[in-house]
Amino acid sequence: MPKEIISTPNAPEAIGPYSQAVKTGNFVFVSGQIPIDPVSGNTLRTGVESQTIRALDNLKAVLEASGSGLDKVVKTTVFLKRMDDFSIMNGVYEKYFTGNFPARSTIQVAGLPKDVDVEIEAVATLD
Repeated sequence: MPKEIISTPNAPEAIGPYSQAVKTGNFVFVSGQIPIDPVSGNTLRTGVESQTIRALDNLKAVLEASGSGLDKVVKTTVFLKRMDDFSIMNGVYEKYFTGNFPARSTIQVAGLPKDVDVEIEAVATLD
């Protein structure tokens, strides 16, 4: 199957040798989104709640640019710097994914790009 590279100015540019997302077949694979404001390029450092909002807004923008959306996400992976932030992240997450929830893994990691507190990646369908 051919693959299509997805890029949108409504989410931060990739900060390395990867794409914001790749579309192939009936799926879109969205790279991990961190709390970078796509307009200013500034990294949010104001706590895990606002960082999760920004990361999910970025994820949503990439999904929409691919022709998909949050309602078509089948799997997410959430990376947290501190598992103590799980309930705060989860409170924001449930406002973006309402009913018919995707599968999800949440992992505590030693460090994330730009020393942020959260990163979220997703796999979604195009139907």
